[in-house]
Amino acid sequence: MAETTYRIPTVLSAEELMDKAFHRASKITVSGTTFLDAKKKTTLAKITASGDIVHDTLQGYVDKFPRIEKEEDFLSELVDIIIGLDDYKKALGAVNWAARRVEMLRNESVRSIRWTKDPALIDSVKGQFYGRTSSLLKRISKDLLFLQDCKNKFRKLPHIEPNVPTVVIAGFPNVGKSSLVSVLSTAEPEVAPYPFTTKGIIIGHIEDTWRKYQVIDTPGLLDRELSERNDIEKQAILALKYLTHVMVFVLDPSETCGYGMDKQTALLESVQRGFEGVPIIIAESKTDLLRTGHPEHLAFSAKTGDGMEALRTAVIKELRKVPVEEE
Repeated sequence: MAETTYRIPTVLSAEELMDKAFHRASKITVSGTTFLDAKKKTTLAKITASGDIVHDTLQGYVDKFPRIEKEEDFLSELVDIIIGLDDYKKALGAVNWAARRVEMLRNESVRSIRWTKDPALIDSVKGQFYGRTSSLLKRISKDLLFLQDCKNKFRKLPHIEPNVPTVVIAGFPNVGKSSLVSVLSTAEPEVAPYPFTTKGIIIGHIEDTWRKYQVIDTPGLLDRELSERNDIEKQAILALKYLTHVMVFVLDPSETCGYGMDKQTALLESVQRGFEGVPIIIAESKTDLLRTGHPEHLAFSAKTGDGMEALRTAVIKELRKVPVEEE
């Protein structure tokens, strides 16, 4: 899947769609050889035009809203959190049903009129078509309003590429995560909205000789123990888990972040349990203040650049192991 951007049209309300279809149909006039011929041709054109507008508009929503199955991946989990995947699929299903019903009504009405010579029946069929179409749209009015809300929420989804190998930065606030993202990235990281974070997700990119990688910090998600999370926050972290190929967990041995090493270590253990199977690089920050010399930890200072190249090399080495996904 490419970058998460969607070109979704504005969703009209049931009333707006009825006004659009019937107003356009009201302007149609077709001449004929006789009064009955003109009446029949005009009515056929009105029904066809209004039916096409309603059907094509509804079918367009079904086609242009993203198809998201309830699978274990980043996007489906994220959509489930902010929209509700079952409600979303139900609304699209209702709109799809209405589009098919309007198409059937249009075809039935056209057939009825073509074979009649009764002016009263022509008017009756047209009235029934307009009435039944209006009833169908009213039945899905709540679904249309829901989809318009979905469109607005889709626009606010972070622009993340789920198939691009991704390193996620974790650790307590003020340990140097955002600085690390900036130093690792080849360009200025962007800040994008993300559910359940107050500061927004920070997204950078790492350019390798032949691939591009993502580096992400999620303030508010991986900065306290998973056991302290509510159900919605846990689901947000689950969504993030599907995105994470490699993690860098940042420790601040100087404790100038405001958290003691005992708490930082406890958070590390919590994250390791929650992200089992994900390679985790443990990196100690702020070597310009304190260096422990731990043999299994990398050490760096985003301020001075000390150890940054070694950390970058270690990150890219792990990211290169991620299989290339076919487009």
